Amino acid sequence: MPSKTVTVGSAVGLHARPAAIIAEAVVNAGVPVSLSMDGGEPVDAGSALMIMTLGAEKGAQVTVSSDDADVLAKVAELVEQDLDA
Repeated sequence: MPSKTVTVGSAVGLHARPAAIIAEAVVNAGVPVSLSMDGGEPVDAGSALMIMTLGAEKGAQVTVSSDDADVLAKVAELVEQDLDA
Protein backbone atom coordinates (compact mmCIF):
# COMPACT_ATOMS: atom_id res chain seq x y z
CA MET A 1 0.00 0.00 0.00
CA PRO A 2 1.48 3.40 -0.95
CA SER A 3 2.33 5.66 1.96
CA LYS A 4 3.74 9.07 2.85
CA THR A 5 5.31 10.18 6.12
CA VAL A 6 4.38 13.69 7.24
CA THR A 7 4.79 15.91 10.30
CA VAL A 8 1.78 16.72 12.49
CA GLY A 9 1.06 20.45 12.17
CA SER A 10 -1.78 21.00 14.65
CA ALA A 11 -0.71 22.79 17.80
CA VAL A 12 -2.51 20.23 19.99
CA GLY A 13 -1.50 17.24 17.86
CA LEU A 14 -4.06 14.81 16.46
CA HIS A 15 -6.64 15.28 19.19
CA ALA A 16 -10.43 15.81 18.98
CA ARG A 17 -10.88 18.59 16.41
CA PRO A 18 -8.07 17.64 13.98
CA ALA A 19 -8.94 13.94 14.30
CA ALA A 20 -12.60 14.66 13.50
CA ILE A 21 -11.69 16.72 10.41
CA ILE A 22 -9.36 14.01 9.11
CA ALA A 23 -11.83 11.19 9.83
CA GLU A 24 -14.63 13.07 8.06
CA ALA A 25 -12.45 13.54 4.96
CA VAL A 26 -11.63 9.82 4.91
CA VAL A 27 -15.27 8.75 5.34
CA ASN A 28 -16.34 11.15 2.57
CA ALA A 29 -13.61 9.76 0.27
CA GLY A 30 -14.99 6.25 0.72
CA VAL A 31 -11.62 4.49 0.53
CA PRO A 32 -9.54 2.88 3.28
CA VAL A 33 -6.82 5.07 4.80
CA SER A 34 -4.61 4.23 7.75
CA LEU A 35 -2.33 6.29 9.97
CA SER A 36 0.59 5.00 11.97
CA MET A 37 3.52 6.25 14.01
CA ASP A 38 7.00 4.77 13.81
CA GLY A 39 6.89 1.20 15.04
CA GLY A 40 3.20 1.36 15.89
CA GLU A 41 0.19 -0.46 14.55
CA PRO A 42 -1.77 1.34 11.83
CA VAL A 43 -5.20 2.69 12.78
CA ASP A 44 -8.29 3.39 10.66
CA ALA A 45 -8.15 7.07 9.68
CA GLY A 46 -11.93 7.03 9.19
CA SER A 47 -12.36 6.94 12.98
CA ALA A 48 -11.55 10.06 15.03
CA LEU A 49 -11.28 7.89 18.15
CA MET A 50 -8.72 5.60 16.52
CA ILE A 51 -6.71 8.60 15.29
CA MET A 52 -6.61 9.98 18.84
CA THR A 53 -5.25 6.66 20.16
CA LEU A 54 -2.02 7.37 18.25
CA GLY A 55 -1.16 10.09 20.75
CA ALA A 56 0.49 12.08 17.94
CA GLU A 57 1.66 15.45 19.23
CA LYS A 58 2.69 18.49 17.17
CA GLY A 59 5.89 17.66 15.28
CA ALA A 60 5.37 13.88 15.43
CA GLN A 61 6.02 11.83 12.29
CA VAL A 62 2.87 10.06 11.04
CA THR A 63 2.67 7.71 8.07
CA VAL A 64 -0.46 7.97 5.93
CA SER A 65 -1.28 4.90 3.80
CA SER A 66 -3.91 4.40 1.10
CA ASP A 67 -4.25 2.74 -2.29
CA ASP A 68 -5.86 5.94 -3.63
CA ALA A 69 -3.09 8.46 -4.40
CA ASP A 70 -5.41 11.49 -4.38
CA VAL A 71 -6.92 10.61 -1.01
CA LEU A 72 -3.46 9.83 0.37
CA ALA A 73 -2.27 13.30 -0.66
CA LYS A 74 -5.35 15.01 0.79
CA VAL A 75 -5.12 13.25 4.15
CA ALA A 76 -1.35 13.85 4.33
CA GLU A 77 -2.00 17.55 3.70
CA LEU A 78 -4.60 17.64 6.48
CA VAL A 79 -2.21 16.01 8.95
CA GLU A 80 0.41 18.66 8.13
CA GLN A 81 -1.98 21.60 8.61
CA ASP A 82 -2.75 23.37 11.89
CA LEU A 83 -6.41 22.33 12.01
CA ASP A 84 -6.95 24.19 15.28
CA ALA A 85 -6.25 27.60 13.77
